[in-house]
Amino acid sequence: MAKTQIHTPMTHTGSITSYIIGFVLSVALTLGAYYLVVNHVLDGTKLLATIVGLAIAQLIVQLIFFLHMNKEAKPRWNLMVFSFMVLVVFIVVIGSIWVMYNLDYNMMPKEELEQHMIHESEKGF
Repeated sequence: MAKTQIHTPMTHTGSITSYIIGFVLSVALTLGAYYLVVNHVLDGTKLLATIVGLAIAQLIVQLIFFLHMNKEAKPRWNLMVFSFMVLVVFIVVIGSIWVMYNLDYNMMPKEELEQHMIHESEKGF
C-alpha cells in the first residue's frame, strides 16, 4: 500500500537559517532598546522615537521571519487579516486608555476635583 502525502498550499515552514536570522535580529533589536534606556544614551522625545522605531523594526522582523507574511500564496488575505488585527488592537488600546482616564477623573478626591475644574475653566472652551 502506497503512502499518501497531503500537501496544503497555505503551509509554509521556514528554514533553520531564516529562524536563526530572525532570532538574532529580534535579540539585537531588544538589546539595543534595553541599552538605550539603561545607559541613558538619549533623552526624552529622541529616546521615545528611537524605541518606537526599534519596536516597528522588531514587528517587521517577526512578521517576515516567524509568521512568513512575505511568502504567502494569497498576500491580499494576509493584508486584510493583519489590517483587521491592527484595528482591533487599536480599539482595545484606545478604549483602555479612555476607560482608565475616565476612572481616574471619577475617582479624584473632592479637593483635587475642584482644583481640576478651576484649572479647566480657566483654559476656556
